[in-house]
Amino acid sequence: MASRTIAIYGKGGIGKSFTTTNLSATFALMNKRVLQLGCDPKHDSTTSLFGGVSLPTVTEVFSEKNARNEQVSISDIVFRRDIPGFPQPIYGIELGGPQVGRGCGGRGIISGFDVLEKLGIFDWDIDIILMDFLGDVVCGGFATPLARSLSEEVLLVTSNDRQAIFTANNICQANNYFRTIGGKSRLLGLIVNRDDGSGMAEKYARAAGINVLMKVPYNLEARDMDDSFDFAIRLPEIREQFDRLARDILAGSITPSEARGLDFMEFVRLFGDVSDEQPAPATAEELFSRHITATTGATGKTGSDTTAPVDEEKRRLFECIGKLPEAEREICSLLEIEGKTMAEIATMKQVSEEEIEKLVSKARRNLKMLFFNS
Repeated sequence: MASRTIAIYGKGGIGKSFTTTNLSATFALMNKRVLQLGCDPKHDSTTSLFGGVSLPTVTEVFSEKNARNEQVSISDIVFRRDIPGFPQPIYGIELGGPQVGRGCGGRGIISGFDVLEKLGIFDWDIDIILMDFLGDVVCGGFATPLARSLSEEVLLVTSNDRQAIFTANNICQANNYFRTIGGKSRLLGLIVNRDDGSGMAEKYARAAGINVLMKVPYNLEARDMDDSFDFAIRLPEIREQFDRLARDILAGSITPSEARGLDFMEFVRLFGDVSDEQPAPATAEELFSRHITATTGATGKTGSDTTAPVDEEKRRLFECIGKLPEAEREICSLLEIEGKTMAEIATMKQVSEEEIEKLVSKARRNLKMLFFNS
């Protein structure tokens, strides 16, 4: 029988790993064989599960093995924890990712899944695979279980905080998009963690058409247990809620949400009145004013007290650059004012140098016309 696969998404720090870990423990207490898969470059999803131990990551192990021309094996990256009183061990994997600023976390997720699929992860004798995913990164790698239907079901974790709900809405919309191109992941609903009673997450859920599956109030004792690498479900009031959710998932009694999500304006209006005032555009003249002043003096005319002669042509050049279309204006500013090379601009814009050369050529033709006709 194939493993049941569930992706758990939410904003960083909102309690995804807390939720995933306690759900893993709940399933294990129900005699289910559970694998918790950490899909965050911080690789801390399974820390509480393994009593504070940080597991070797797929990214690290693959890199080391590859350098020695060796193959990664299951025992290199999959670990088990036998917990007293639990009828089943809990298994854990951390995909990991690059160190901060040294690579693409999403690429690490994709590569990690490639390794796991080669090792036959979806054919293992596991009842439930819980995937703990960071939700506030838009890189496609973090949408892997949705894009490739690797997760049958999706749970969103949020609080009543606007940014946390915004992240949940983004994942809802992403799942809707992938469903239009053949994706099969079903959104089960929303878990409100650290519920303060304000009802904002529930208000959003009603507007977006999402089930609210569980509300976990802020509990200092539960937080302390999590911080000390223990399970919050040891507390009866927490255990009761996770137990109910786990049983509903196993029984298939949760009707998936037919959620549309909200567009940006619908979303922000949940939180209050939105100004109808349109943002005022900045002008090139005001942003280049220091350069113009440096060549003309404060009055815009040559001054007898300046030691350097006024460069009238440069002043006119700045003025003409300010009249160019936005894309051309930016390129000319980088070239003529900041002294950037075309190669440097291409790197900044993440396009080919050939594309930059074409834009520069067009901008210079227009600039020449403006300069000599002004």
